[in-house]
Amino acid sequence: MIPPKDLDQGRRSRANSVVMELKGAIFTTAVLATLLCSPALAQKSPPAPASVALPPTMAPAPAPAPDYVDLAALLGVAGPFHTFLSYLQKTNVIETFQRQANKTKEGITIFVPKDSAFAALKKSTFSNLTSDQLKMLLMYHALPEFYSLAQFRNLSVLNPVNTFAGAPYTLNLTDDMGTISVKSMWSKPTISSSVYATDPVAIYSLNKVLLPMQIFTKDPPLAPAPAPAPESGASDLAPSPGGKAGAGKGKADSTSAGYGLGVGAVNCLLAAGGLMMFLW
Repeated sequence: MIPPKDLDQGRRSRANSVVMELKGAIFTTAVLATLLCSPALAQKSPPAPASVALPPTMAPAPAPAPDYVDLAALLGVAGPFHTFLSYLQKTNVIETFQRQANKTKEGITIFVPKDSAFAALKKSTFSNLTSDQLKMLLMYHALPEFYSLAQFRNLSVLNPVNTFAGAPYTLNLTDDMGTISVKSMWSKPTISSSVYATDPVAIYSLNKVLLPMQIFTKDPPLAPAPAPAPESGASDLAPSPGGKAGAGKGKADSTSAGYGLGVGAVNCLLAAGGLMMFLW
């Protein structure tokens, strides 16, 4: 049996051994920590790349919508184009032109005759047309695309040009030193002015109505020329200061008559005296 004294010494020896191991471990850890924290020996890790803030992706801006052009309002204040506008509204062709102007990328070109161009033809020229013929006549005055005045020079090379009425209804366009003519079968009007020319709508004024042979088999008759206004007969003499024209003339006539009578009486007396002297 081991004496208690020896047993305590053994325990103290093992305890001291454990303490020494712990101290050695702590010392080793401290040395390693010192080495790692030293500026000369510590390895600097590369800095993390800075994050770049990217701008948000923007959606492409939509193309601007073309300005809305109210054809009825425009024709109502320009011109005068009241006759052409009334036909457009009566046949609802104005709605067809309006859709082409504002709901297509091609646009529209309209040739608008003045009121005087319609007045130059007999009223029966248009009153005898059927509703379909009148619609085709109106659409014959438009091209299903926007054309500026500068483009007519190139467009004339493509003659004949199809109109809004369809393939059989064609026009021939000519540009003679800036004077643009629009030729149909029975008329050859010229563009007298540009009423409106901003893409997608172009409106040009004509001095005659376009008359296609598909509707008119012969040249429509012209309206009779208006009778000349009667001319008021002016007095040959200016009014007298008294306010009555011709009063001076009447007075002059009576004076002249009296003078003529007196001269005649003297001549008679002289002739009688001479006869008496001869008989004596």
